[in-house]
Amino acid sequence: MLTNTTTLRVLTIAFMIIIGYALARAFYYGSFLGIVLALVSLGAALYFFYIVADIRKEMEKNKAY
Repeated sequence: MLTNTTTLRVLTIAFMIIIGYALARAFYYGSFLGIVLALVSLGAALYFFYIVADIRKEMEKNKAY
């Protein structure tokens, strides 16, 4: 059985692959809106991962007290 961390890593990699595929298809078809939406999705995913890392750091800091 996969652990929680492994599952999250697999989902993260899968999501990034899907975003990369969408971006590549948008470039292939020359779709400006597709490129913008793929980049917005990539930015939102990166921001989400930043927030999750920050929350984990806060939880670890509070656990020490």
